[in-house]
Amino acid sequence: TDLRPLDVLSEALPPGALARGVRVLQAQGLRGLQLSASRPRALAVPASRLFIHCDRFPEEFSIIVTLRALRRPAKVSAAGHGSARLGSAPPVPARALPQRNEYIFTLMVEESPGVLVGLRYAPDKLHFLFWSQERAGGWQSRVTFPNVSLSDSRWHTLVLAVSGQSFSLTVDCSVPKDVVVETPFPASLSVRRASFYLGNRRRRKGVFTGLLRQLVLLPGADATPRMCHGLNFKVATLSVPSVLQDGPAKAVSNEVLKYPYETDMKVTLGARPRCSKQEKAQFWFNASRRGLYLCNGSTWLSMLEGTQGSLWGREGGRETLAAQQELRFAAPGSLSPLCVSWGQPKDHLVPHQPLPSHLPLRFLPHAALRGEKPKPSWLFLSQIFLAVANFEQNERGQEFSVIFKWSRRKAKFLAYQRISTHSARDWEAFVIQGEAFLAVVNHREGNNHNIDSVIYRWNPRTGLFEVNQTIPTSGAYDWEFFTIGPYSFLAVANTFNGTSTRIYSHIYIWLRGSFQLFQSILTFGAADWEVFHIGDRVFLAVANSHSYDSGMPAPSNFYAINSSIYELNITAQMFVKFQDLLTYSALDWEFFSVGDDSFLVVANSFDGFTFSVNSIIYRWQGYEGFVAAHQLPTVGCRDWEAFHTAEGSFLLYSSAKEPLSKVLKLKTT
Repeated sequence: TDLRPLDVLSEALPPGALARGVRVLQAQGLRGLQLSASRPRALAVPASRLFIHCDRFPEEFSIIVTLRALRRPAKVSAAGHGSARLGSAPPVPARALPQRNEYIFTLMVEESPGVLVGLRYAPDKLHFLFWSQERAGGWQSRVTFPNVSLSDSRWHTLVLAVSGQSFSLTVDCSVPKDVVVETPFPASLSVRRASFYLGNRRRRKGVFTGLLRQLVLLPGADATPRMCHGLNFKVATLSVPSVLQDGPAKAVSNEVLKYPYETDMKVTLGARPRCSKQEKAQFWFNASRRGLYLCNGSTWLSMLEGTQGSLWGREGGRETLAAQQELRFAAPGSLSPLCVSWGQPKDHLVPHQPLPSHLPLRFLPHAALRGEKPKPSWLFLSQIFLAVANFEQNERGQEFSVIFKWSRRKAKFLAYQRISTHSARDWEAFVIQGEAFLAVVNHREGNNHNIDSVIYRWNPRTGLFEVNQTIPTSGAYDWEFFTIGPYSFLAVANTFNGTSTRIYSHIYIWLRGSFQLFQSILTFGAADWEVFHIGDRVFLAVANSHSYDSGMPAPSNFYAINSSIYELNITAQMFVKFQDLLTYSALDWEFFSVGDDSFLVVANSFDGFTFSVNSIIYRWQGYEGFVAAHQLPTVGCRDWEAFHTAEGSFLLYSSAKEPLSKVLKLKTT
């Protein structure tokens, strides 16, 4: 036998395109193949394509496998009304439950049910199968390696070395597990008319439900020394198919950078609690009176009320911004955990429902299910969901973000699905080819900012959002989804990698069932991406918040920094810089239009000396680009949202440092 690595996985992939029933998915920065249970023979290759010079399986060999087996979840219990689902662990799709035995690969002869060589696993053990021919007719032999835990939704590399009666298994280059059996591996095992079947044994039962990245047969040698020489043993590589290569690199660092707008806030519900020095700066929501109160150390102060304001300012032209309503959210670093609705009194936002949360940093409506595209409002033909990104742990030290579902019968949102997150900053909802997705930004895990953010896909069969892909991010703050023609894109704002805010943020494009890197753009503490169209031109604006690098001399001002607008160049097939605008720790961009005019408003939060810094509205001037048109006095401005009703056009501004968040009405003259 030719003593070269035999890449079984690459040989099983047809050139040019994936076979039906095979998907490329990305998890924890690495790509793998997922097999459909409805087409178990999608990945198969005749043994004759690998064993060119003879039709005998090698007597001594190593099998190298890199895989990601799905975690067996805890029991999921129902909560709330109808099908609301909350459990002690994040829900996992039914298909993700590992069966009693799942096959990594088998080698089988045509029209014979017997397995010549195979590898299968159960939740806590691994079995190596081979056909022994010492007796007449032969029989199936099995070598079992106990206490092998693979079902944890993480990547693992296995090296199985076989020589006679000796079998050795090494998992992630740890201490080998050695087994000696009475029946040796056959010295002459014919593979005539046999084929390798990846992830199955030619049946739907026992199909591998995880991701397969590497399957290599190395004749004549123990591959352990060859594999265990790098740093990341879990993904040690001997040979990987080209379609699974070139995943984005993941930075390594664990230094903490705390921004001034990361702060703790909790809201108490129920009967009136006591207010003393210990409860100072805590909040209480009175559901019966729909009032939000702040404890000042002795008394509960009402913090939610609507008042008519006066003209904020006017700088000529057609537009004037007036204070339509002041919302006393008193929410440092975020919007208050309240759902508000547009209702009585007329032209006002009124509190609708408190939502249990732990420092929520983003609320996201989403309802694109059963192939229905989302509409501009929250009224949808199918189901309505609201995702809350929780930044802190709950009282039991758990980190979960919650998806709420609208109950038409109770006219409020009910907790539906709980998802494990890590200092979640943002949710993004989008639809691709009729399928609904939710992407969460994980900011950090403990002191480590270089972690995976996760994209979930709606499964209409299970009625749950299930993990579709993970993408490595660095202190990320924001996802931005957009489409250009038939192509779908997802941009991530990377903020801090542990030593610097001068890092690359990435734009991904949807290809062959997963997001793949399209372009990287150097950013400085990027906090937000905003995509917008003017005519047939496509722009992408980044809000840069902070210029910091532990290895560089300190600038005169960390926070006075250009934020940039990029325009898509169709010829170059990339975004190129169009304009720089001076901002002050910018945290958000919001694009809106009034009539034929287009505007961008920036959320300036801190100038290095004070949080009282003007936010600017820029007007599109064609050849001149964006030109400052209005200055709006804001304090620690965190976010702008534009919306339109029958009464007119509005801007909602949230503050991270003052008790007032304001609704501004755009008046035309």
